[in-house]
Amino acid sequence: MSALDVTVFPKDFAWGAATAAYQIEGGWNMDGRGPSVWDTFCHVKGRVFEDHNGDVACNSYQLWKEDLKCIQQLGLTHYRLSISWSRLLPDGTTNHVNPKGVAYYNEVIDDLIACDVTPMITLYHMDLPQALQDLGGWNSGDIADIFESYARFCFKTFGDRVKLWITLNEPYVCAKLGHEDGTFAPGIKDPGISVYLTGHNMLRAHTKAWHTYNAHFRPLQGGQVSLALNSDWAEPLNPDCPKDAEATERYKDFTLGWFACPVFCTGDYPESMRFRIENRNLDLGYKQGSRLPHFSKEEPTPLGTADFFALNYYTSRKVKDLSSAGKNNELSFVGDQGAEGVVDPSWPISGVHWLAVVPDGLRKLLKCIKDTYSSLPIYITENGFSQMGPVQIEDADRSQFYQDTLQEVGKAISQDGVNVKAYFAWSLLDNFEWNDGFNVRFGLFHVDFSTPELKRTIYRSGPYR
Repeated sequence: MSALDVTVFPKDFAWGAATAAYQIEGGWNMDGRGPSVWDTFCHVKGRVFEDHNGDVACNSYQLWKEDLKCIQQLGLTHYRLSISWSRLLPDGTTNHVNPKGVAYYNEVIDDLIACDVTPMITLYHMDLPQALQDLGGWNSGDIADIFESYARFCFKTFGDRVKLWITLNEPYVCAKLGHEDGTFAPGIKDPGISVYLTGHNMLRAHTKAWHTYNAHFRPLQGGQVSLALNSDWAEPLNPDCPKDAEATERYKDFTLGWFACPVFCTGDYPESMRFRIENRNLDLGYKQGSRLPHFSKEEPTPLGTADFFALNYYTSRKVKDLSSAGKNNELSFVGDQGAEGVVDPSWPISGVHWLAVVPDGLRKLLKCIKDTYSSLPIYITENGFSQMGPVQIEDADRSQFYQDTLQEVGKAISQDGVNVKAYFAWSLLDNFEWNDGFNVRFGLFHVDFSTPELKRTIYRSGPYR
């Protein structure tokens, strides 16, 4: 394993690990916490691998001090965590504040700062309070104002100490997997319609929260706010095929561009998205209005509502054209996109089937973001390598992955001039990996889920830098 040249990274570079509340906290019905959509989703048989759930997970709600020891052992400068919205506000609104939830996050934040670790807090990481889902969830027009009220509460309660905020994690995944495919909570299958409404309302929610922070909290607190966008790197399957080249651009527009373009470029969705969706409405005889909503001039614009670019990157894809495929004759996101991302058979696979290991794809994506979207600092807020099957504490493949990936990040900084300011490994702990349950492990620390103690053991890859 080659040594990483850390000299190419700025002296103030943030070295961190990331987690999410539902995936690690457990304590799902303890101390006044309300249920989230993932509690509801997991408690229905057949939705998650072997019916796993996050009822206990890593039990970080009760074992936070053990997590803190892990963070200290790694010498991290930063730690990214999310707040369980329903632990703070059991019905999702500020009408009912849970003081024990407030006390828990105050303890976490204070402990991190006492150990010279900077907290980065995500307000929403997939776990909508079930009470809000019962009112329509992200498909409800009211959700943006409700989220803004939640964000305001968090800024007011924790913002004297927290200076890095993520409003939403991976709105693409929440919209596509949660409201199109139905494989993530809340499990809605409404092809070609709810996916865009959900994405739109999430952008409205982010926009309102950012403007609230900018107007009312930034002057005194001096923090920064963004949203974490996930994206693959994409290249044409056949570089000599014009249709594959065009499909690749659509693929990018319908994933990263869907949210990055309104925030960083134009204040609106990519033109190719609007064009494709409107034309497919005509082709399929859909006459119930635009499926891709328009931003209201009565509300603040999403343009400029990010103080840095937060990126979650895991893998790359080769893209082929699907624009004339017969299976696209019904409303669907993929039909609108007219493109399919596939894995190059030469790429090694990291555990879970979708995760091809392509470290140089991250470098290419970072340069693309700089050239296309923003010269703002880029924070890599998630990146990782999964393990399945027998536990390998001596995880040489993952150790090599981190070396190779960080070398590519270093090249992006030193050779491509990309202003990368942070790298957060996913994840600090083996945890509940959504519909894969505990079958997939990304942790820098192994968690023994077979025992009540949930012992944490560092992997070889733990000191990843």
